[in-house]
Amino acid sequence: MIKLSGPMMPPANGQEPDAAVVLLHGYGSDGNDLIGLAPHWRHLLPGALFVSPNAPVGTEMGGFQWFPIDWTGDRLASRQTGVIEARPVLEGFLRDLWAQTGILPERTILAGFSQGAMMALHVGTGLPEKLMGVIGFSGAFLPPEGFGGEALAKPPICLVHGDLDDVVDPNLSSEANTLLDEAGFDVSYHVSRGVGHRIAPDGLGFAADFIGRVAAK
Repeated sequence: MIKLSGPMMPPANGQEPDAAVVLLHGYGSDGNDLIGLAPHWRHLLPGALFVSPNAPVGTEMGGFQWFPIDWTGDRLASRQTGVIEARPVLEGFLRDLWAQTGILPERTILAGFSQGAMMALHVGTGLPEKLMGVIGFSGAFLPPEGFGGEALAKPPICLVHGDLDDVVDPNLSSEANTLLDEAGFDVSYHVSRGVGHRIAPDGLGFAADFIGRVAAK
């Protein structure tokens, strides 16, 4: 099994971590990209360890990918196959993190951008343990096997997408919002107006408000 690693930021309070925020980057990027979100959120979870692992596979253009994308064929099919194949690597990373630190799943937030959001949503809704929350920026939801069943937990979900995204269709987050809501998930959904394939300040703030709410429970 491939072992993931990447940049980390220790708890803001200088103590042993009592929570974790795992940040999953997008296609062709690396962990140094999303670890940049940590300074915006550390005050909300001062005891949290922030970690942003590099995805398991390199790309020809540089950086890493969670799974290959079929640019010339059926991209949806490649996403569905990709998240299923990459899931064991990410789930193994989470279980190693919990075992090594003693941090509990219910004190863990899983967040991602683009391809990383697809992984966060797929894995976060496919665990028997309930996470503190799952955040998907500019992503899509590929439901895991058994989705909506009693065997899987239903963590709070935050979805953020720019309405001018020309890389990942913003309608995919709208569809995810409907599907998750109908399955009984607590979903917070935000559309960043006039924004393309990126995380805008209003989307970042919306996610911060979500973290504040789930951390207070």
